[in-house]
Amino acid sequence: MALPIRDINPTRSFPFVTKALVFVNIAVFIYQILDPAITAKYAFVPEKASSELYRWVTHMFLHSGIMHITGNMIYLWVFGDNVEDYYGHLRFLFLYLFWGVAAAFAHWASTIAQASMIENPYLKSYLLKMPAVGASGAISGVLGAYLVLYPRARILTLTFFIVITLIEVPAWAYIGFWFLYQLIYGFIDFFALQKVEVAYFAHIGGFVAGALTALATRGRRRRVVYYYYWP
Repeated sequence: MALPIRDINPTRSFPFVTKALVFVNIAVFIYQILDPAITAKYAFVPEKASSELYRWVTHMFLHSGIMHITGNMIYLWVFGDNVEDYYGHLRFLFLYLFWGVAAAFAHWASTIAQASMIENPYLKSYLLKMPAVGASGAISGVLGAYLVLYPRARILTLTFFIVITLIEVPAWAYIGFWFLYQLIYGFIDFFALQKVEVAYFAHIGGFVAGALTALATRGRRRRVVYYYYWP
């Protein structure tokens, strides 16, 4: 197991949006504890994707438990500030939401495809009605963009293999391995044609959307040009 602690990649601006997103997610999670009914009301449900459009956005602010939100917020905290610094605050917020919607679409498409392969009507109905929650799809978009924009950045990582230790890992290796993991287990779950607990294709869809966004916009960041006048 490897957990990112921080990246060695300084920013030029304060990450207002990243910190605000962390705060909002934690606040909503506390509200979920106080009122569990909001989870079913605002989660993303494939069967209701076309009739209750608000779920495409609201699901990414809900979480299923303390470990779920803790892991997601750590990843957002570590990688979000640099991506926000690159795009600017408002553009980053828009892209974050866009990547979350793209992740939901990938989850919806994979669920529809999987359901079409299942003959058991009860399992088919379960898949289409199963609620999905979490910011991980949008955060996967952040990881995809980060990989394209800062592949050589160093990630200070806490490892739990034989001993607990801190090591520095290049972003291309850390995020690349993370994405490979999502691909492998995503397709294993897809072809197993059974109940799933992790929306791997949401992670895959968000990551691909983030990477493609960064590839399309790389090098277009606004630059400040300084003019020097010689006496």
